[in-house]
Amino acid sequence: MTVLPDDGLSLAAEFPDATHEQWQHLVAGVLRKSGKEVSAAEAEEALSTALEDGLRARPLYTAHDDTSASGLPGFAPFVRGGRPEGNTLGGWDVRQPHSRSDSAAVLADLENGVTSLWLTVGGEAGIPVDALPATLEGVYLDLAPVVLDAGAEVEAAARSLFEIYAARGVAADAVRGNLGADPLGHEARTGASFGFAPVAALAKRCAEEYPGLRALTVDALPYHEAGGSAAQELACSLATGVAYLRELTAAGLSVEQALGQLEFRYAASADQFLTIAKFRAARRLWARVAEVCGAPEAGAQVQHAVTSPVMMTRRDPWVNMLRTTIATLAAGVGGADAVTVLPFDHALGLPDAFARRIARNTSTILVEESHLARVIDPAGGSWYVERLTDELAHAAWEFFQEIERGGGQAAALGSRLVQDRIAATWAARSARIAERREPVTGVSEFPFLAEQPVVREPLPAQPSGGLPRVRRDEAFEELRARSDAFLARTGARPKVFLAALGPAAAHSARLTFAANLFQAGGVEPVTEGSFEDSGTTEVCVCSSDKLYAEQADETVAALRAAGASHVALAGRPGPYADVDSYVYAGCDAVAVLSATLDRMGVS
Repeated sequence: MTVLPDDGLSLAAEFPDATHEQWQHLVAGVLRKSGKEVSAAEAEEALSTALEDGLRARPLYTAHDDTSASGLPGFAPFVRGGRPEGNTLGGWDVRQPHSRSDSAAVLADLENGVTSLWLTVGGEAGIPVDALPATLEGVYLDLAPVVLDAGAEVEAAARSLFEIYAARGVAADAVRGNLGADPLGHEARTGASFGFAPVAALAKRCAEEYPGLRALTVDALPYHEAGGSAAQELACSLATGVAYLRELTAAGLSVEQALGQLEFRYAASADQFLTIAKFRAARRLWARVAEVCGAPEAGAQVQHAVTSPVMMTRRDPWVNMLRTTIATLAAGVGGADAVTVLPFDHALGLPDAFARRIARNTSTILVEESHLARVIDPAGGSWYVERLTDELAHAAWEFFQEIERGGGQAAALGSRLVQDRIAATWAARSARIAERREPVTGVSEFPFLAEQPVVREPLPAQPSGGLPRVRRDEAFEELRARSDAFLARTGARPKVFLAALGPAAAHSARLTFAANLFQAGGVEPVTEGSFEDSGTTEVCVCSSDKLYAEQADETVAALRAAGASHVALAGRPGPYADVDSYVYAGCDAVAVLSATLDRMGVS
């Protein structure tokens, strides 16, 4: 046994070590006091939380949950980082997106903390290819990497960028960035495909002439934005990357050259631990691919993190600043090489200068003031994160193998394997959101009906035809839009009267719950005065179970006599006469609110 020196700071040194089994026994005792009969062995499972992909977050992790697959930073399997120094040399690359030809906005970003540009080019939603020179006017292209997202117009966009480099005398070995070719990502987004031959030619040119420029992006955002889980996002990116390796090596590139032409793009969400694990697992998985291909030392995955569009809300959009801050922190801790923070008004339209400033300063604060980049792999050694990384990697690998057995990513898109699997995942998640088991702050929880809308210039039409784009707020947003239309038409919102029974101690909790729930659908709760004066025929009775047993039937009868057409009760269904519906934690709030608006004639 190792004897540690006495430094005067011993913690619980006089007490014997507690065992895992003792902890389980104590937890089981507490659960039994709360009315839940479980054995000691079942206690831990009772407190576990189900995640997507069959994963579970347990209440306690110990050294027994540690894994031996992490390795060292900068070495295979690259779990702890693709580079030995991590992001300690200046932090991650702060990458700002632009979809309009606005050189002033581009320069403002670069002068205020942005270190690379992500340009959407071509199509209705992007910068015209012939406007690239004007968009990059004044940009020092040997200092600021440019990443393109040009879809099917990648060949023309790349040609234009090469011409700009040549015209400005930028040395080939000083060029950094990515041409953004992603045929399978484009197919996932639009349903349309384009040939790989031009992409292979671009990759060859980059490998031979521009050592710091990559040709391909493996964009996993289409799968995330369609509602896919973390494991599905990782699996689809792996299958796409493997498909590109096959094409590039068939075109004459070595395995090492082909690996060097790929960059991976993933979403970072406000679920910070899952995001940290996702980026770490992605590097481990890609390292395994490189190992199988015979080039393990070239398997360091280059990662671009983008704060999740799915989590962004249109109501109370200011909360998005908090969401993107957490997501950025998670991406940085997870070891992403570049991070794009979407502006808080992203879901509303084109961002203004203030939104872009806040977005870029999010990274600056985390790097410069919070010193987040001073530590390599800050989450390394956390038993929870290490275990979650391992479990997520195995879940993603399983789906990746299924895709490969089905013929690869292109075949999986053609057979709708990917679409159907993601749709099932989103349907299950939508149910959790509707039941408010996955709360959306400012939308399904703590909505603010008097909020003044934030108005932005609409975004141009986004590419469509393939996988859908979803948002967590969409079901509640539809309800709120109905309420807004009713307000514009009548001058008032639909209302529900909350009838409180008994003293405040008896009714406050359920009154607050009911008010919060109804406001999530744009229904204004009335808590003052009498039902007769409320101007509505909808009522929700709020009190304790004890008072319900004593007064519910009498109260409901009185409300009916006063003209109530629908009487709900805040609480679990019970033996109460003439109650039309019940609202309670875990009920389908979207269905309840939609039915309420229907009864009120709110279309």
